[in-house]
Amino acid sequence: MSQHFYHQSRTRAISSSLLDNNTSSMFCARFRTFQRKDTQCQAFVKRVIMSRLFKIIMISIISMNAFLVVLETDYKIRYKLFRVFEYGEIIFVAAYNAEFYLKLYVDPIGYWKDGYNLLDVTVIIILIIPYGLRKVKGMHYPYLHIADGLQSLRILKLISYSRGIRTLITAVGQTAYTVFSVLFLLFILMYIFAILGFCLFGITERGDLNNWGNLAVAFFTLFSLTTVDGWTDLQQQLDNRDLALSRAFTIIFILLATFVFLSMFVGVMIIHTEDSIKKFEQELRLERHMTVMEEKQVVVKQQQEEVSRLMQTQKNADYKSFSELVENFKKTLRHTDPMVLDDFGTSLPFINVYLSTLDNQDTTIYKLQELYYEIVHVLSLMLEDLPQKKQSHSSDKVDEK
Repeated sequence: MSQHFYHQSRTRAISSSLLDNNTSSMFCARFRTFQRKDTQCQAFVKRVIMSRLFKIIMISIISMNAFLVVLETDYKIRYKLFRVFEYGEIIFVAAYNAEFYLKLYVDPIGYWKDGYNLLDVTVIIILIIPYGLRKVKGMHYPYLHIADGLQSLRILKLISYSRGIRTLITAVGQTAYTVFSVLFLLFILMYIFAILGFCLFGITERGDLNNWGNLAVAFFTLFSLTTVDGWTDLQQQLDNRDLALSRAFTIIFILLATFVFLSMFVGVMIIHTEDSIKKFEQELRLERHMTVMEEKQVVVKQQQEEVSRLMQTQKNADYKSFSELVENFKKTLRHTDPMVLDDFGTSLPFINVYLSTLDNQDTTIYKLQELYYEIVHVLSLMLEDLPQKKQSHSSDKVDEK
């Protein structure tokens, strides 16, 4: 009986799990094959969001909001322009929310896969925090000024509209692992020198307890030495106490920390930034090429439609031949009509080579002409001298007779 009950319960469990798996797979398949019915409206909203005018408007709104946040830090200006700040805040919040809903309407699922969109959502949440605290905690809540200070993060929305800034952020993200390795090595170096500094300068009777009295203070002192900020004052305090090896300790640490690790850190950042800039330029060239190809396809399509229309006209009209139709078509062409030519003879490199070849030919012909002129001049001089020689020869014969 117990075995039958166990077998029955196990069968039910397996069947329920299979039912759940089938239900989930059917739901996923139906969701994947789901097609929106408002495709035209979606395409229109997408064109609006991707348009240059929309980007310029949003950049202007974000910049104006940042400027008003700066003005709001002055108490007198905030008191005089209170209504301006209040109405401006309403406009800014409405614009940010409208942008969020438009992008979410275009792609409800893909919107959450973009990190910059998540940054925009974070900024919108930060916008709501002060209003929520004022409603819940009141106007005199002690941490309300922190929420107001976080409103400066609104300017981060400019990142999504600047490809250059996004390229730099990508470079920083790619260097995260390498930078972490460099910083970890720097931490190991600071740990070693912190222990050495504590043992050399912190536990002796004449020790510098303010800078090397414990490990935490020693780490802070080494950080100051790493940035080379006030290291002479720190060394002066050690020299006043006549601590041995203090100068060697300071010089060795500054050489290792500043000139080796920080230089390595800067070099890694520069290398990855250059790689990201090269990729960014390559993407721009690819986009330009794609734009040119799209325009070319449009022109080719227009020409094909025009030829098809001419062929149809030939069938309906009384033209004797296709050449007559083409001659009639030539009369309708203008100089501004675009033409797509894929021949090798119309490429820019060939034209440049051809023009340079023509210039060389012109130079060669000019030199040949000069040479011909010289030859003709010499021949003319020889012809002028020939009668004189004949006369002298005849006179010589007469004298002999």
